[in-house]
Amino acid sequence: MQELSLEIKRLIIDTLNLEDITPDDIETDGALFGDGLGLDSIDALELGLAVKNRYGVVLSAENEEVRQHFYSVATLTSFIQSQRA
Repeated sequence: MQELSLEIKRLIIDTLNLEDITPDDIETDGALFGDGLGLDSIDALELGLAVKNRYGVVLSAENEEVRQHFYSVATLTSFIQSQRA
């Protein structure tokens, strides 16, 4: 699970061109949006597409659960693992 979390952190950095941030700068349990990492709705769309392409996970923007899955690296990691199983 730790390996997947690190992979997701790198995916966030690469997808969103966060050049000044390293995976160590992203808290696994910290919020990705708002007061956390500071991502916005456009970032969410880009990240959702990257997750879909990399992991084959189907996401629905209208689904409230999707927002919960994207709360942090930890919740996103759990969601991806559950979809792979």
